[in-house]
Amino acid sequence: MFKTEMKDIATFQDLISEANYLELYPKLIAQLNKDLLFANLTLEFEENVLPSSLKLMLQETIYKLIQERFMDYLNLLYIVDVSEEKVRQLDGNDTLQLSEDITFLILKREWQKVWFKNKL
Repeated sequence: MFKTEMKDIATFQDLISEANYLELYPKLIAQLNKDLLFANLTLEFEENVLPSSLKLMLQETIYKLIQERFMDYLNLLYIVDVSEEKVRQLDGNDTLQLSEDITFLILKREWQKVWFKNKL
């Protein structure tokens, strides 16, 4: 049994605060980089990237994938293991908003992976 429960992460700031509090932010970046590499994307983040830069750069990449390389976008979602149900719940009419929402879902899923690995 886990010693602590995973906190409900509702916002990007919640996620970053929790990752920093548990001193797992570098592991979050490492997990994200690993999955980006598996998805054959050339984006890689430094371990000490500022959270604001992380969010903006990832969101820009997601936006471009949706617009220009949709199959690569779907592949990334598959590799990260983002819930198909959660993606379906998003409004796809505004691509900019969609890219922001998907960025959060990706980071949240990556955070879940890091948190669980840390608790084992």
